[in-house]
Formats: sequence, C-alpha cells, structure tokens
Amino acid sequence: MRRIYLDHAATTPLDPRVLEAMLPYLSEHYGNASSVHAMGRKARFALEESRERIAAHLGAEPGEMLFTSGGTEADNAALRGVLSSRMPHLVTSRAEHEAVLRPAEAWASSGHPVTFLPPSPHGAVTAEQVAGALTDATGLVSLMHANNEIGTLTPIEEVASVCHERGVLFHCDAVQAAGLFPLQAGGVDLMTISGHKMYGPKGIGALYVRGGVDFQALVLGGAQERRRRGGTENVAAAVGMALAFDLAMAEAGERIAHLTTLRDRLRRHLRQALGTAFVFNTPFVTDVAVAPHIVNIAFPPSDGQPLDGEMLLLNLDMDGVMASAGSACTSGALEPSHVLLALGRDRETASASVRFSLGKDNTEEDVDEAVDRLAAILRRMRQRREAGTTASV
Repeated sequence: MRRIYLDHAATTPLDPRVLEAMLPYLSEHYGNASSVHAMGRKARFALEESRERIAAHLGAEPGEMLFTSGGTEADNAALRGVLSSRMPHLVTSRAEHEAVLRPAEAWASSGHPVTFLPPSPHGAVTAEQVAGALTDATGLVSLMHANNEIGTLTPIEEVASVCHERGVLFHCDAVQAAGLFPLQAGGVDLMTISGHKMYGPKGIGALYVRGGVDFQALVLGGAQERRRRGGTENVAAAVGMALAFDLAMAEAGERIAHLTTLRDRLRRHLRQALGTAFVFNTPFVTDVAVAPHIVNIAFPPSDGQPLDGEMLLLNLDMDGVMASAGSACTSGALEPSHVLLALGRDRETASASVRFSLGKDNTEEDVDEAVDRLAAILRRMRQRREAGTTASV
C-alpha cells in the first residue's frame, strides 16, 4: 500500500540538502560553540552565520534572534520573558496554540489579568477586538499569524499598529507562516519561528526579541544567547534551520502556487466525494485569508449519531493516509479541538475532525487517492454503525 503523508502542519520531512549541511556539525565539527579553541571557534562561526541568515529573512538584527529548542519554548519565553507585575495584562485568543494558551492560563491562575478574545466563526481575531481589550496595564498581546489547525490568517500588521499606538508589546507566533509568507519582524516586538515546519530539523526554533525590549531570561546557568537562554547551543540544528529558511524563501513562490493548486483540488474532490456529509472548518470565503496548505473538515452527527473521530483517524492510518485531528502537541488527548470549540462547533462535531496539511512534495495523485480512501472508510464505518458494531473497520 502506498502511504500518503498529509500532516505537514505537524512536521515536515527533513530536506536532503539540509541534512547534508548539518552532517559536518554532527561529526568532525563537534566543538562547543562556547569553547575558545579552534574547534569551538569553528562551531561559533557556524552558529553566528546561521543567526545572521535567519535574521536577514525577518529584517532583524542578528543580536535580536534567540535560538530555542522549538516553537513551544519560544512562545513560552515570549510570554514569560516580558510580562511583569508592573504591566501584567495579557491579551490573546481562544484559538491560539497550546504553547500560548497554557502559559496564559498559568499567568491567569497566578492572579494576573488575562483577556481571551473569542475568534470570529472564521477563526480570526480583528484589530478592533484587540483595541477594545487594551488597558493601561496591558503588557503584551500574543496572536498567531496562521492558525495551525484551520489555517486562518490574522491581520498581523493591523494588530501591530493598534498595539504600538498604545505602547503595547505584540508577540506573533509565526510557526505555520515562516517559510511561506514574507515576515518582517519590524512590525512586531517578538516573533516565534520553528525549524521543523519548513523542512528543517526538529529541536530548534527561534524567538525574535526587538532590541530595547525588556526580556527576562528563563533558563539560567550559562552565558549563551546573550545570557537570555543558558545551555550549550545546538549548532547542527541551527545550521539546518538557516538553510531550510534560505531554501523556503528562495522557493516560496513555487511552493505556494503548488500548495494552492493542491488545496483547491482537495476542496473540490472532498465536496464531490462526500457531498454534504461534512463541513469545512477552514474558511473558504472571499474576505478571509487562509494559509495555502491546510484544509480542516469535520463531520456533524448524522441521524443523531456522532461520528467516532478517533476511529476515523485510526482507519485513515490503517489505509495509509497520515493526517491528524489538530495540533500534534495535543493529538494524544481525547478532548475535542479547543480551536473548533472556540469557533462555535458543538463537541460532537469538534471531536470528529480531520486536518489535512499539504507539503511541497505532495502530488495531485496523493490528494485524489486520500479522498477516495476517506470516502471508502466513511462508507464502511456507516455500514458497521448500522449493523450495530463499533469494531475496527
């Protein structure tokens, strides 16, 4: 059976060109970048060159880039690094990634004010909502660029403008956007990116911290990263992330065109094959911008009977289609998607969702075959349900 990978929002395969660039720093150039001898200086040069290249793609200064272990750490660092008792109010939304929601909830639990804005039914938060939530105590607004579950884009420039008019810091989680869209850090105060979402290695991310922002280190015990994150740097991963970002931006036009073609084909084939049995969670309406690689669908209860979403994903995997129900960081949980609940979906529908996320190496054949297999699985599940059994199909 030919397996079809449609879970690129969870992670992307490592580009062979990136692996080749990393290998020397996993073998002969193994020095610690903090060592002063020749081997250490070799590692330090590679680390700082990678920092410069990543910064250049964001229009930032190298010293404003902080390497982290990934997007989750960078999001946590952004919130915990700038919020203070002097300016404790945080504004975010209910549709954010768990890496923002969980520290936001922890901040609220410690007695600090947090405003969780409700997204529109299409998943976006508007600049007007943000403006209405700001107070004299607001220290940070944190919103993602592209929603990792449904693909909706936030009007980042408009939100940044509102924040800066009031002297409020703005953090943007750009993990799903980096490598697809031009990003300019000059419009925000903090920005999160991750290597493995753009065909780079896992275990490496970066947080842009605008010069002049008062940022408190979270990891102490070393002078690395300008004393903002102690710990030996992952040089090989930094080298890989820099090249992955280079390649992504050089090929962005081609990739976006390809992904958009596949996404539109996927939308048409889903509608043709499944009719009205499902709903799109990704908003395909003219006045809402969405990422080119995410298509999220859900299955409302039929004849009063909810669809077993976990069984659906299991059978997709058994039939060789790798997709997910939402964020890979929470896919082990049995709870319905918090994003879909925030959009107003009922629990049964939110529990029966599938996120297909496309990649640069997917083909039209992948899309067509995945939908055909999905349709066949749904038929078998319906037949089994009518026969009164919940056995695996």
